[in-house]
Amino acid sequence: MKPLAAGAKAPQFTLLDAQQNEVALAQLLQQQRVLVYFYPKAMTPGCTVQAQQLRDHQQQLAAHNLTVVGISTDAPARLAKFTERDQLNFTLLSDEDHQVAEAFGVWGEKKFMGKVYDGLHRMSFLINQDGTIAHVFDKFKTKDHHQVVLDYLAGA
Repeated sequence: MKPLAAGAKAPQFTLLDAQQNEVALAQLLQQQRVLVYFYPKAMTPGCTVQAQQLRDHQQQLAAHNLTVVGISTDAPARLAKFTERDQLNFTLLSDEDHQVAEAFGVWGEKKFMGKVYDGLHRMSFLINQDGTIAHVFDKFKTKDHHQVVLDYLAGA
């Protein structure tokens, strides 16, 4: 696994959201910068905490000219349940075949409870409106991901 680095061009993608509408990165970037955050599985404890914190701090993130988009390999129907259950106020996208995760370099070998398997690694990419990656967030806890991003934005 070799994640993209700051300065690289973000891969262009179009994925389905929770309502099965197509959402393209290029469309989002026409409005403002985008935080693309990859998370392993909807409605699991860590992913729920991370999503709730992003939900609860959405206004502060938006004040920095930023749209938040979460990507996992979950099907749109599961994303819809997650969005409804946790009243999420940002877009979740389905990358069921993990092609976008592979393009960003966040799909690869993982180890959990003695098992080795391929899966989605928890990382975030701040993408400027010109499509370049401004910053990669790879060292954070799910409960403070939002604060790490806000701290970066405050200093940027």
